[in-house]
Amino acid sequence: MILISNARKTMNTQNIDPNHGSSVSQTKAILEYMRSGHSITPKEARELFGSDRLGARIKDIERMIGYAPFRRYTTVTGVDPQGRPKQKRVMRYWLLDEE
Repeated sequence: MILISNARKTMNTQNIDPNHGSSVSQTKAILEYMRSGHSITPKEARELFGSDRLGARIKDIERMIGYAPFRRYTTVTGVDPQGRPKQKRVMRYWLLDEE
């Protein structure tokens, strides 16, 4: 005969993000880059700051500065895996001068 306990085990429902520190530093670096007058696309964020989630970093920036950065779709040209030219629409983000 097997007895099954009905005791509930408490679960840790806290989301532990091992990348929290790097996402905070990426957010700060992207914000400073934008404050210096640059706009940024997801590819630029990946190349300059190692951030694969620019949309999430932009949300973090919104919380930090209290308003949403400007954004607009733009067309960029690249190459596909076969080396042929390819155009793609991506979001570009920027800030106006803060004074």
